[in-house]
Amino acid sequence: MTMLILFGITVISFWVIHLAPGSPTDLQTTLNPQVGAAARARLERLYELDQPLHVQYYRWVKRIARFDFGTSMSGDHRPVWDKIKERMPLTIGMNVTSLILTLLFAIPIGVGAAYYQGQWFDKASTVFVFIGFAMPGFWLALLLMLYFGIYLQWLPISGLTSLDYHNLSFWGKAGDLAKHLAMPIFIYTFGSLAGMSRFMRSSMLEVLRQDFILTAKAKGLPLRTVIYKHALRNALLPVITILGLSIPSLIGGSVIIESIFALPGLGQLFYASVLARDYPMIMGNLVLGAVLTLAGNMIADLCYGLADPRIRNTGGNA
Repeated sequence: MTMLILFGITVISFWVIHLAPGSPTDLQTTLNPQVGAAARARLERLYELDQPLHVQYYRWVKRIARFDFGTSMSGDHRPVWDKIKERMPLTIGMNVTSLILTLLFAIPIGVGAAYYQGQWFDKASTVFVFIGFAMPGFWLALLLMLYFGIYLQWLPISGLTSLDYHNLSFWGKAGDLAKHLAMPIFIYTFGSLAGMSRFMRSSMLEVLRQDFILTAKAKGLPLRTVIYKHALRNALLPVITILGLSIPSLIGGSVIIESIFALPGLGQLFYASVLARDYPMIMGNLVLGAVLTLAGNMIADLCYGLADPRIRNTGGNA
């Protein structure tokens, strides 16, 4: 079933990107008045664009079966997988760090808002959630760059490293990277923290109304035990679903932030490949996104069993 879903994603993606106006040969021919129709035709034969769409897809699938993503049609014309491997650690590292920070803050905020429902903490977290939902990421990025990068000059506003990065010590390099990534990671975390904490609050309120929670309270169990041992594990199930769905956004959600801060990640690479109509590079990024989507669903299923043993036991008996 998983392979069938992956096949369907690749078919639709391959068809859609070829529907977009423009061609990979346009950037190499349109701006050069000396290039005629014959040269354009030779380029199309070189890139196999003169073949029917189903033939192009068949040849692409044959290469993918050998884990060959092809060669980029733009820029330095390097293998697609080599360019993806160079950009992948930065994008995944930033998003994983943001995801961990989001969980560390969102779960306590959601639990506290549910526990103190209607009190000042709940109201303050609600205001925070509305601000987080209403504030666009690119606008927040510009504000942070203006204040911390230009006015205070505490943090760099673009790039991944400083000019003297290679001359620094190990801890100097780590500090330099941390300064360059502080604002992007904060924006990633702030954008997802609001929604995640709200989901946690709603799920926690629903669980606290269940009969087994009332029974645990009636038995005289300490409130901390009821909250963190009985209620929290059940309330985590919807949050796990959201986490599984957020894994595919590791690439798509990075396009804007990496473009604003000029970070050499997968998001910026994907955006540049779309502008250049670089079909092999676009399909390589889309396949990676599809694999992350399927992996997110599998990770969510595994986490369901860890959070709720009843799901694991049911699966075993089935």
